[in-house]
Amino acid sequence: MDQLSLLIILAAALITPLTMAWFRLTALPTAVVEILVGILLGPSVFNLVQSNSTLTLLSNTGVIFLLFLSGMEIDFSLFNRRKQPQTPLAAKVAGSAPRYSPVFLAISAYVGVVVSSLFLGFLCQWTGLFKDPWLAAIIFMTISLGIVIATLKEKELLSKPFGQTILLIAALGEIVPLFALTLYASVFGNNSQSLWLLLLVFFAAALLFLRFKPFFNFYERINKSTTQLDIRLAFFLIFSLVIVAESVGAEGILGAFVAGIVMKLLQPHEDTRVRLDAIGYGFFIPIFFMMSGINLNLRTLLADPATLLLIPAFFAAYLFSKAIIYGILRLRFKRGNAFAGTAISAATITMVLAVLQVAKTMKVVTSQQSGAFLLAAILTCVLGPLLFNTSYSAEAEDLKKTTVHFIGTNLLTVPVAQQLAGWYDISMYTDKAANYKTYNSEVNVHLLDSLETTYVREQGVFDADTVVLGHFNATKNYELAKAAKAYGVSRVIVRFEDRNVLDEREDELTSLGIEVYDTPNVNIAMLRSLIEAPTTLRLLTSSTTAVYEVALKNRRYTDQEIRSLPFVGDITISQVFRDGQFIRPTGTTLLKLNDRLIFTSSPDTAREIRRELGILN
Repeated sequence: MDQLSLLIILAAALITPLTMAWFRLTALPTAVVEILVGILLGPSVFNLVQSNSTLTLLSNTGVIFLLFLSGMEIDFSLFNRRKQPQTPLAAKVAGSAPRYSPVFLAISAYVGVVVSSLFLGFLCQWTGLFKDPWLAAIIFMTISLGIVIATLKEKELLSKPFGQTILLIAALGEIVPLFALTLYASVFGNNSQSLWLLLLVFFAAALLFLRFKPFFNFYERINKSTTQLDIRLAFFLIFSLVIVAESVGAEGILGAFVAGIVMKLLQPHEDTRVRLDAIGYGFFIPIFFMMSGINLNLRTLLADPATLLLIPAFFAAYLFSKAIIYGILRLRFKRGNAFAGTAISAATITMVLAVLQVAKTMKVVTSQQSGAFLLAAILTCVLGPLLFNTSYSAEAEDLKKTTVHFIGTNLLTVPVAQQLAGWYDISMYTDKAANYKTYNSEVNVHLLDSLETTYVREQGVFDADTVVLGHFNATKNYELAKAAKAYGVSRVIVRFEDRNVLDEREDELTSLGIEVYDTPNVNIAMLRSLIEAPTTLRLLTSSTTAVYEVALKNRRYTDQEIRSLPFVGDITISQVFRDGQFIRPTGTTLLKLNDRLIFTSSPDTAREIRRELGILN
């Protein structure tokens, strides 16, 4: 019977995402659907699966793996703020930035969530709904990081200020409750020990980090498909810290979460994360979610009138504990997005399950109360993403195009600016009144009194993402390029055609990270290519098909074969530039994060593909 129950769960774990894809059920998180499937398989409906020792072991491993992967989701770089920008441009951008940063908004919002949760916890005690105010407060302050990340990825918001703010709130919504639960279990648990022993968990984590950090690159070099040293290291970290945590009287999930943080700080290759996700979400975690539903008996739960009161009460508490987030988000974001952020922050399931599991072990919560907490949490996961998807709209600051400033208006730079005008925010600058009169009706041209570097900088010419120096005067381009780079412009492209072969200024520009082009050399290379490949010029000058390049930032398309790309029939990928080397792609070539794809397509197709692949999420 044990084997049959496991087989049924594994079959359900396989069929569930296939069914969701078939019926396009994207509104509900997979975790919620798996819990609902578990309710159907358990005593609540069909009673096909009974809990046993094997399933309990796999379920416990699932929650450990879930907390480990949650720890790996924490991006601590989001909490870093440079107090003193390194360049004048960075200082100027920082000075004109919105008053409230994502870090400030997130911390302020979550402090409000903690205060609200404590109030609601003691309110539950005062009304007699739930006698333990501390445990209730911990549950109410939880936020499902996994659901938030999935929702933000779907909207491609992880790199936007709004997305970063919500992500930080959600991260705190897993970190703070986890540590609060650890303190709660240490104080009120039957096997509680001295609180200072909890420091041993972090001491062990620091020791493991320092021990394996110098050798991690070595592991990467010798890792093979038959050894999978990075995966072995991950399991070693997990169970080492779980054992340490349980040995000092803490919960094992704390050790798993800290192990995830250690693994994240070791900076493993993206492939490592993919394989760990495959192990966790491919086997252990679905079993945990389904067993959570199987252990929930709705027949007995809904038969109790007291429980019927608890479900809407806990559901309202989940929502009211996050209501403060709306007011904090309104300090920077528009009303609809503040509501959307509040709605998705109210979604909670992961930590609720972990907290309830610990609470059951401590015998401080009844099965009816546990079921009410869980059902109310499921409702938040249904409502939160729905409200978010219907309420969110792009912020004005997220719609800004990349700014490109040209210095020098001539027959070379003007056509380029005209062709890029739809994709970028283009401005051109010249000190020649004749050129200004010639081109001001065709492009956005500004007349400068001079090209002296200080004057140019004061006029805001260097306030751009990319500065192109297209002047004929090599010396002037040289001076302006150095000044722009020193000012902090991220990309400086300079035309430099010096006839003195002994002049080392071009090498100096290159060493500063400035991109140099030489028109005669470009023409020579083009003519040679035209002789060797007669269609080259036609390809480069065609109005219907041209060569384009894009850096793959969108994680949605990483670790996919080229032939599986939805737009592969509309483009031809000729080269993939990865780790300083060109790769000749085939249909089975797997794309990696930060790959640079050189492809040919129509301008309209290229515009859409560059937008899609270049999204940072």
